[in-house]
Amino acid sequence: MTRMKRINDEVFVAEDQIVQVDRAQLETLKAQARRNPRQRARICAHKDVQDKLHEMLIVLAKGAYVRPHKHLHKPESFHVIEGTATVIFFDDAGKVGEVIRIGDFGSGSQFYFRNDDPRYHTQIVTSDFLVFHETTNGPFNRADTVFAPWSPEESDGVAVKAFMDKLSRDAGQS
Repeated sequence: MTRMKRINDEVFVAEDQIVQVDRAQLETLKAQARRNPRQRARICAHKDVQDKLHEMLIVLAKGAYVRPHKHLHKPESFHVIEGTATVIFFDDAGKVGEVIRIGDFGSGSQFYFRNDDPRYHTQIVTSDFLVFHETTNGPFNRADTVFAPWSPEESDGVAVKAFMDKLSRDAGQS
């Protein structure tokens, strides 16, 4: 079991040189995600935001709002460990484009994808939790994450609910 340093309620950084994560740590991370207002938590396997490779084990609880965003100058890949979700890609105007149903290997859904283009995207968690391994290039620069101007900010709960309800319909979720 890897020792973790708590950065905040959502972010933990592995301290060991050989990072090992077991089921108990993922269960703890899931419980932490459920307690957090944004319904998420992560373990960073990379030690510093300046590292050239960023690997994270991320937990999103059902109902977590991941504001549509894109990453400039970097690809990202997702490998699902547990749970199911719908990943939605948009054009720059906010029109739903590609929709990918993802799930763990046993689900029969896509369990891995990589996105090389700076395209707006989000996830709708369709199980109690989605646990996935995300890999992207570092260093982390907040300015390289661009939030979709047509999507509501996390702080506007009413607008977020209306947006997510419409998005679920548009993506064929309801």
